[in-house]
Amino acid sequence: MSELILHVSGVNKRFGGLQALGDVGLDITRGQIYGLIGPNGAGKTTFFNVITGLYTPDSGEFVLGGEPYAPTAVHKVAEAGIARTFQNIRLFPDMTALENVMVGRHVRTKSGLARAIFKTRFERNEEADIRRRAEELLEFVGIARYASFQARTLSYGDQRRLEIARALATEPKLLALDEPAAGMNATEKLQLRELLVRIKAEGRTILLIEHDVKLVMGLCDRVTVLDYGKVIAVGPPAEVQRNPAVIEAYLGGAQA
Repeated sequence: MSELILHVSGVNKRFGGLQALGDVGLDITRGQIYGLIGPNGAGKTTFFNVITGLYTPDSGEFVLGGEPYAPTAVHKVAEAGIARTFQNIRLFPDMTALENVMVGRHVRTKSGLARAIFKTRFERNEEADIRRRAEELLEFVGIARYASFQARTLSYGDQRRLEIARALATEPKLLALDEPAAGMNATEKLQLRELLVRIKAEGRTILLIEHDVKLVMGLCDRVTVLDYGKVIAVGPPAEVQRNPAVIEAYLGGAQA
């Protein structure tokens, strides 16, 4: 039986008089690339932001790696084991690519303030390990040659790769990607697809919210479709694409 990495159920979220999410949930097993899609205004971004701690839900059950977690703050969710990227890239622009990834790695370090101040042997060894792992991740995502470049000088596609490397540096149970293909050209999307396949091949689990439905359907193992804040379909991509409710949702509104 496949190991359940993320279980979310009964999520409700209201903004004033607007019911943005109504009894929404999903289950993601280890090693899956799981897609979350829907027409514009369907509630997918709200749901994604709830799962990752950016929004606090009105109700819901959240279990990550068999342990309950409370999505009340982004840093708490990161500590629990979910690393996310953002649709609008959020890097430290004046830091190098290597330094950006090292920052992500510090989420899992053990050195305290005293060790950092006095530069103990433990702290020096740990910092060396952080650097080595950051270099490995830059190599893994294909931008090792830019390690010493400031993040702001990298191309758009390479900044996306850097953001993914930084997220991977936290050793997450779940990698949550917020529209990683947004703004990419065809070549960059192909490179992104290849990277996500490599990440999956390492046994990692990915939650993907993406407007490029073709990318999602060709990449994901399973998909949840939202419309008007409710789940209208769940299943393998081929099955979801044939679902009458999904066809009507997309043909009756703006394309996602």
